[in-house]
Amino acid sequence: MSKRELKEYLQPLNKKQLQEQILDLYTRFKEVKEFYDFAFNPQENKLLEDCKFKISKEYFPLSGRRAKMRRSVAQNFIRHFKKLGVEPGLIADVMLYHIEIALTYTSEKYIHKEAFYKSMLKSFTEAITYLDQNGIRKDFTSRLTGIVTDVETQNWVGWRSFENQLKNTLQ
Repeated sequence: MSKRELKEYLQPLNKKQLQEQILDLYTRFKEVKEFYDFAFNPQENKLLEDCKFKISKEYFPLSGRRAKMRRSVAQNFIRHFKKLGVEPGLIADVMLYHIEIALTYTSEKYIHKEAFYKSMLKSFTEAITYLDQNGIRKDFTSRLTGIVTDVETQNWVGWRSFENQLKNTLQ
């Protein structure tokens, strides 16, 4: 169904019928419920805390099991936050936090898989792009520089790519 068809369907409905439609959507679909819950009671800080906790569990599990280090966990949160309309500064915070927690992990334990470093570079590149698109890069310059410094200090595979990515986007 296109937007136009939806508008035509909704046009003849009265206020009570529209309310019933929205309530039905609210009860049937988790995404609609989350959207309205967030729209009327954002609690962005609580969302951010839960997100950071779950991302950190990927690298430092509480139960002593092996770390999974999945990039997808952070990416899913970022996608979800964008859908909800969370403030860009908080989304950027999550993007950089994911890289910073990975740096904390690799400061204790070296990772031999090159794919890990490539995925972190991709996350870094996406974060810089997002910051630039939203015009908030100045607010995060020190964190970006800190990440590049730590990547170089830890001698990550392809660490020069991080440095080049930061330099190239500054021009």
